[in-house]
Amino acid sequence: MQLIMLIGESAMDILDGIIKGLIIGVVASAPMGPVGVLIVQRTLNKGRWFGFVTGIGAALSDMFYAVICCLCMSLILPFLQEHRVLLQMGGGMLLFIFGLWTYFTRPKTELPKGKTQKTLIQNGVTGFLLTIGNPIIVFLFFTLFAHFNFVTPDRLKLGVEFVAVFLGALFWWLGLTYIINKVRTRFNNERIRILNRTIGVVVMVVSLMALFFTITGKMQY
Repeated sequence: MQLIMLIGESAMDILDGIIKGLIIGVVASAPMGPVGVLIVQRTLNKGRWFGFVTGIGAALSDMFYAVICCLCMSLILPFLQEHRVLLQMGGGMLLFIFGLWTYFTRPKTELPKGKTQKTLIQNGVTGFLLTIGNPIIVFLFFTLFAHFNFVTPDRLKLGVEFVAVFLGALFWWLGLTYIINKVRTRFNNERIRILNRTIGVVVMVVSLMALFFTITGKMQY
């Protein structure tokens, strides 16, 4: 009976990590920076799958930086566990600032027609290189990891969680390219700005809710 309870707790722990990883993957990918605009451009000009493969490259880069961030945080794991609530509160405030920044950011939304045709693999590689060239995303992952208490001593769980981060980013790009492909005749620069502002508002609302639950002690995650 005790063994069954331990297995059940372990399964729930892993499920919790998967859910957190999916959320982190989506939040890290959602803001419409240079990579997002590039994916929109390729979806409009070349088709949905060219945009989605570019997103796969970006998702692989996100997972790479997530691993680096986790390795750095694992060096101070005892400190993180001891000050978990404070770190969650700090992460929530930084997440709110990130949402505010996303709301007011005006991404370069020029969507010129591409003159050269590249293969799907080449599109994926350029998506990876463009994202890997922005190491500031490490700070975003640090904020999200601290906020969600993501780094744990369980290495098996961490492996599952990193896959979940990748899948979260992948689901975002899959959904975004699907929607853009459906409304391609009505998607323009102003729509990108509206999307960015909507994402910023959602991130700010979620961060405020999480801060409230953390401060009141109604949710420990």
